[in-house]
Amino acid sequence: MTGAAAGRRYAILTYGCQMNERDSETLAGLVEAAGYREGQVEEADLVIFNTCSVRHSAENKVYGKLGELKALKRERPGLLIAFGGCMAQMADVRARLRRMGVVDIVFGTHNLHELPRLLAEAEAGPAGYTEAVWDQAGAVVEGLPARRRPGVGAFVNIMYGCNNFCSYCVVPYTRGRERSRHPQAVVEEVRGLVAAGVREVTLLGQNVNSYGRGLEPPVDFADLLAMVQGVDGLCRLRFTTSHPRDMSQRLLEAIRRLPAVCEHVHAPLQAGSDRVLQAMNRGYTRQQYFELVERMRETVPGVAVTSDLIVGFPGESDEDFADTLDAVQRIRFDGAFTFMYSPRAGTRAAAMPLQVPLAVKRERLAALNRVQYGIALAINQQLQGRQVEVLVEGPSRTNPERLTGRTRSNRIVVFEGPEHLTGTVVAVRVVRAQTFTLVGQLTAQEGGGPAPPLTSEAERKREYAT
Repeated sequence: MTGAAAGRRYAILTYGCQMNERDSETLAGLVEAAGYREGQVEEADLVIFNTCSVRHSAENKVYGKLGELKALKRERPGLLIAFGGCMAQMADVRARLRRMGVVDIVFGTHNLHELPRLLAEAEAGPAGYTEAVWDQAGAVVEGLPARRRPGVGAFVNIMYGCNNFCSYCVVPYTRGRERSRHPQAVVEEVRGLVAAGVREVTLLGQNVNSYGRGLEPPVDFADLLAMVQGVDGLCRLRFTTSHPRDMSQRLLEAIRRLPAVCEHVHAPLQAGSDRVLQAMNRGYTRQQYFELVERMRETVPGVAVTSDLIVGFPGESDEDFADTLDAVQRIRFDGAFTFMYSPRAGTRAAAMPLQVPLAVKRERLAALNRVQYGIALAINQQLQGRQVEVLVEGPSRTNPERLTGRTRSNRIVVFEGPEHLTGTVVAVRVVRAQTFTLVGQLTAQEGGGPAPPLTSEAERKREYAT
């Protein structure tokens, strides 16, 4: 295959979450090992779709792009199109792809490692449709190559799949049941990333709190955090996502005491109505979530709590939505991703009665955003005039004249400074707060250089641990 692919170019179109971004790095590594070089879609000999099926809007974008490529493929019959990700696991999607006649290769979320074989077959034989989709996940495949984007941060999978079966979610069907990677494999991957210059690692899982089930010897997520944060040179350690039902006090204590672990927990509430939470199969009540947030804030001083929130779930009444607004006002999230409910074929919620009209969902989403954005702005305004420690990520995408970075609580900060600060932790004084961004100014030390924080959060944690 390497000989056939030599000099050929590939492009990957990624849709969806951090899991998909990380999968795309593996896909890039696989095809580059086979001799392809990265290029633009317009010049590519191979275009790979890495898809998401969580929301209907993401699927529409994929089909729209496939329609565009159909014309390009008529002009260039040798163009190969491969289709993977969560959409590829769905039988109705694969049937539609066969009818469209655009895609050459389909591979599932459990079959990433088979892409080189499928490509070799497609290159060697006549044009046609090839499919490799496992209904059940096998063992975790380690040692796959990856093409990491250069940068300060990196994602690392610690587990795959989900066992929760929330009634609105397709993930257990598209990514399978939970499978945890061995902790040493995770540690070694992080060690390699740090050696390559990465400063911040984000551990990924559909529910990181349940990491380790079935592993021998027994290990849980708090154990894994301790192991990973012990990697020499690692500056910061983050994780996502945490299911509220599985957030243990032991994990909260680990967040508090481990110096590299950042004080930020993303624990999706999803809805503030007990009736809706039960219909969603979330496994907790609003009161239990309130108590969890209280424990987080008591155990981890200064912790930032963020959430996902869904409006318009089937049967959601005005009273239910009012409960969600009330919960958001009581909890005061530092930030939240807000969504309109999107029916997903094969989930229980898609067949539920009393689907909420689109116009009502839009009104509720706008109302929720007004409340949440106001809370986020008010919280950020409390930081005006204060000094925060920022890990510099590089020039801002929207204004290359400025640098951008993040606080330990995952707030984005933009400020003026030299590009050579990229990858370092600097002290920045907040001069203006916005809803999603802080505008800051480097704190100068005697002699003109940027000053480090007087006592960093990591240093405070080391004092706590001792």
